[in-house]
Amino acid sequence: MNKTIIRILLGLAACALAYFCISSVLTPIKFEDQREKREVAVVKNLVALRTAEVEFHHVNNRYTADLDSLVLFLKTTPKKEVRKEGSLTDKQLEAGLTEHKAVKILNTAKAKAQRKQKFENEDALYAFVWANDADVKKNGLQGFRRDTIYKNMIEDLYKGEYTADNIDQIIYIPYTDNVRFEVEVNNNYTTSQGIRIPLFEARAHYNTYLADLNAQERVNLIDKETKLEHYPGLKVGDIEAPNNNAGNWE
Repeated sequence: MNKTIIRILLGLAACALAYFCISSVLTPIKFEDQREKREVAVVKNLVALRTAEVEFHHVNNRYTADLDSLVLFLKTTPKKEVRKEGSLTDKQLEAGLTEHKAVKILNTAKAKAQRKQKFENEDALYAFVWANDADVKKNGLQGFRRDTIYKNMIEDLYKGEYTADNIDQIIYIPYTDNVRFEVEVNNNYTTSQGIRIPLFEARAHYNTYLADLNAQERVNLIDKETKLEHYPGLKVGDIEAPNNNAGNWE
């Protein structure tokens, strides 16, 4: 009887040992698989967030740490773009003609023409001033055209990947309960040459999007990256020094 019990206990111990051995091998593998899967989604949002911040900077000459304001900017601000046709020759540039002066001459000619008659569209208006305006002809600006056009910001930046209905998603870290990315800005960073370069940084710590995975594996990962003096998570940009808004996975 005692021998039977001992055999049973030894069998159970062997099974338990086998389980723990297999688990010790599979746990890190499962953790890394989940981490890789999740980081694809996190990177996607960080890239979209970077795109928004870069456009905000282009318009306002600064970055913003206010994610609600950033989303409102995307939804309400039109994307301004200059459509260009023709270019100034070296001879025109040497004569002192600049893009600014050329556009001013054209705008004056267009306004003068529109006071005299109506035109079906911009193409007809340009054709008329190219052919008839003395200043335009004198400066050789036939075929030269600069038009400011306005596009939907979200459509132009994201090419249908996001709309006004779901653009809010880019400020949240995937695989969390709507935890927002941490965003910091340094709009007063100045280089040693005295050049002001606004900086921003957006990041997601491992403790956010990996929070429900194996705790020990997560602690080990954070400890490893910290010892290497790396940020323990994913981020774009840097508020300490310019890095062209690169991501730490790139």
